[in-house]
Amino acid sequence: MTEQAADVVVRQSIVVQAPIERAFQIYTEGLASWWPMSTHHIGEVEPATVVTELRQGGRQYERAPDGTECTWGYVLAYEPPHRIVTSWHLQGDWKFDPDPEKASVVTVTFTPEGDSQTRVELEHGELWRHGEGAEHIREQISQPGGWRGLLELFAKAAEAA
Repeated sequence: MTEQAADVVVRQSIVVQAPIERAFQIYTEGLASWWPMSTHHIGEVEPATVVTELRQGGRQYERAPDGTECTWGYVLAYEPPHRIVTSWHLQGDWKFDPDPEKASVVTVTFTPEGDSQTRVELEHGELWRHGEGAEHIREQISQPGGWRGLLELFAKAAEAA
């Protein structure tokens, strides 16, 4: 069996009480309004903000109060308000590796369910690209504080907006 065939994909979904445009906007433009910067950062200090550059090729990164930036990945597809795909360059030690061959992929889709609800589905795949750290990453993103918890924080922010 190849590494790719053995790949496990982490999937999470949530229904948000918000129209699709607002849900997409909060997930992308409003990342700093819901991302738990005190616990989910890779820099040496808690970031002042986290940013997704809203275009294909844009960066996803955190910026410390002193202006230092730590990149997490890049926007591979930006299709408002339906889909955003980003690369995940953080390895098993939570350090950035610029090699695109060692980056997994996070795909988030937004589907309207009526006028005031949106189903948000997140798929984190190609974890095999992280080599020996792949299993550690899978374990971490599968825990309650991983993608599930992050989507819950996002939903609260989208519903409050």
